[in-house]
Amino acid sequence: MRSSLPKVLHPLAGRTLLEHVLHATVALDPTHTAIVVGHGREQVTAMLAERAPKAVTAVQERQLGTGHAVRVALDALSTPAQGPSAGLAAAVGLTGDDTIVVLPGDTPLLTSATLSALVDQHHRGQAAASVLTAVLEDATGYGRVVRASGGDVRAIVEQRDADAATAAIREINTGVYVFQAGPLRSALSRLTTQNAQGEEYLTDVIGLLVGDGAVVTALAVADPAEAAGVNDRVQLAAAGRALRDRLVDAAMRGGTTVIDPQTTWIDADVTLEPDTTIAPHTFLHGHTRIASGAVVGPECTLIDTVVGAGATVVRTTAERSEIGAGATVGPYSHLRGGTRLGREGKIGSFVETKSAHLGDATKVPHLAYVGDAVVGDRSNIGCTTVFVNYDGVTKHRTVIGSDVRIGSDTMLVAPVTIGDGAYTGAGSVIREDVPPGALAIREGQQRNIENWVARRRPGTPADQAATAARASTGTGGGDGGAVVGGQGDVTHNQSETAGITGVPGAESRT
Repeated sequence: MRSSLPKVLHPLAGRTLLEHVLHATVALDPTHTAIVVGHGREQVTAMLAERAPKAVTAVQERQLGTGHAVRVALDALSTPAQGPSAGLAAAVGLTGDDTIVVLPGDTPLLTSATLSALVDQHHRGQAAASVLTAVLEDATGYGRVVRASGGDVRAIVEQRDADAATAAIREINTGVYVFQAGPLRSALSRLTTQNAQGEEYLTDVIGLLVGDGAVVTALAVADPAEAAGVNDRVQLAAAGRALRDRLVDAAMRGGTTVIDPQTTWIDADVTLEPDTTIAPHTFLHGHTRIASGAVVGPECTLIDTVVGAGATVVRTTAERSEIGAGATVGPYSHLRGGTRLGREGKIGSFVETKSAHLGDATKVPHLAYVGDAVVGDRSNIGCTTVFVNYDGVTKHRTVIGSDVRIGSDTMLVAPVTIGDGAYTGAGSVIREDVPPGALAIREGQQRNIENWVARRRPGTPADQAATAARASTGTGGGDGGAVVGGQGDVTHNQSETAGITGVPGAESRT
């Protein structure tokens, strides 16, 4: 993989490669699971501690082959467990009658149905071993399955050790086996390293069991791609596409309308109820859940997000959020972690939210930031409102009641509380609590300084436009300053740029 990340930890459809394999074994209801780790073991065991805590880890200090790896695993199941499962599966005490399933950790497309079929055949045939096989057009590089005339397996021969006749066989070993523990242990104890790799081949166990007169069966998988391993990024992408198709097909057969399956990506742990609709270029990740009647997309990315029944989400990114039934979100909205929008609510275009709980029928229609806030029901947050929640050290909370109207371009400087039914005037900076039913206004005065452009920006396009406008209306351009109401009226002996920020070179008037 040319990566610092161990191969089995590369992600695919919301799970690592190893997790996909472990998930396929769930239907077998295994009594114990052992994971053989070697390179990158610290990262693998850390993942297992979080996501598969009951698994036993078996450390293969030296990579001496697949046969050696299986022996290490069996030993781990018979001694006190190490790693994330210490104390959970100690001293299992395998018996000769136990059934052992051996799987590679890099086959993410393997299904529970195929494993169950292999185990069932193994038991019906009273076999010592059973092999999952696949028939390929080009079998180059794979171990060939050599069958006896009756169909049972006679041997598995690696590519490096195959003669011309054996190399012509198209049925290959997938690396998935079922064994009875007693015959398996006996054969493992007799493995040698007399082969091209100088390793203990698990495939040689098959030949030893055949030599013992034991029954070895094989089951060819219906879709060879199911047992394909992942050895590089190209194969990882191919497996991703195959898994995407499988998951999208399952969603459609379960009652979801997927308008463009080729541009829709659904993780393995996503839940879609019947009568949902997914529009093109939509990505549903993690444990996202979409309720019946909801429409998501186009161009949405939802991560661990819940969408309620009948809601509509368009061109939106949402992470760890909840969208209520009948709500509308988007376009171009960003719901960050901890956002919760109530029933029939609205988060509109170019709105960002974070740790915000918005009540039923509450609306934030456009161009706003709502962070670290609780808003009641039926309130409206005006355009360009900002919840000023961070003072550089601490995040503070804003609480807004129900049926509140926040005027456009309001700055709500937390911590602050707005009571039920209150209003804020447009352009206000609210630093103090507002009682229920009150109107909060905090604004400066407006002063118009006539002919400022003519004096300070002569000849500019602005001056030309102003001159033309005055000429067309027949108005003059007196140099008096107009003062419009409010506190702190500006008198005529102040700078003509009083109240204008960042205007250089302004002259004084007396």
